[in-house]
Amino acid sequence: MKLRQLHFVHEIVRHELSITAAAEALHTSQPGISKQLRLLEDELGVPLFERSGKHLTRLTPAGEQIVQIVDRVLQDVDNIQRVARDYSDGDRGTLSLATTHTQARYALPPAVTRFKREYPNVTLNLHQGSPPQIARMAAEGEADFAIATEAMHHFDELVMLPCYHWNRALLLRPGHPLASVKKPSLKDLSRYPIVTYTFGFTGRSQLDQAFRSHGLLPNVVLTAVDADVIKTYVRLGLGVGIIANMAYDPEDDSDLVAIDASHLFSRSTTHIGFRRNQFLRDFMFRFVEVFAPHLNRELIEQAAEIREPAARREFVAAHVGDVPAL
Repeated sequence: MKLRQLHFVHEIVRHELSITAAAEALHTSQPGISKQLRLLEDELGVPLFERSGKHLTRLTPAGEQIVQIVDRVLQDVDNIQRVARDYSDGDRGTLSLATTHTQARYALPPAVTRFKREYPNVTLNLHQGSPPQIARMAAEGEADFAIATEAMHHFDELVMLPCYHWNRALLLRPGHPLASVKKPSLKDLSRYPIVTYTFGFTGRSQLDQAFRSHGLLPNVVLTAVDADVIKTYVRLGLGVGIIANMAYDPEDDSDLVAIDASHLFSRSTTHIGFRRNQFLRDFMFRFVEVFAPHLNRELIEQAAEIREPAARREFVAAHVGDVPAL
């Protein structure tokens, strides 16, 4: 059994059983992967995949269990390399963050700036995507940390820690009927077209839930993943914008009227997540602390040691303490 054979199996599963896609990702040949897969199956004495002609159709029962072990083995190999790098050159390396546009544009810049001052030799890679994509990247080891508000709870293999609470702001053009209303109600809002986030992004579920709880249906006429796009269409008169309050800049957005909407919607919480068995290098702990100062190394390590997701969530809720509002 060779380590590269395990890498092949991992990539085949990650690319939905496509040997062609796995070969492209690994910059090798499809026949080479097929040959190594056959050799591995012959050595193990069981097939890992069911086949229809030349195509893989599904994992066998044995394959399903073996793939779980393969993932753990590859993660341990990665951890060995991380430990060695931490001792050989603790201030140099790569930190990969998977996050949404809102986090990358509005929440992360101060933390990234401070972190880079402390660790100038650490390369930061920012990967943007939807919350499910972000969580999946962290769960599969493509990113060290996932930072998002939505969808993180669907991945039990991630240790999730709350970073900060936030709420929303209403954006209107001057002269809009609601611009002079200090605290408009949800009923007031339901009378006008709304421009806001695409479902699944930036706490959008909280918005929909608030309207439903009052028996109201919001008239959402346009959605986007980017607050700057939402602002553009508010300026064009398409409707009332509902964005994360962190995305409003009093200087850049001085041509718009902003109204705090915390009386309308429940607060949302942005989390940072990482794989439970992942070895975190010293600079990774430091990044978390810079981004969320209430998350110290001891707490992070204790949370990561808890295997059961429900027990882990209970521990985090009991020990994190006050989460700041952004």
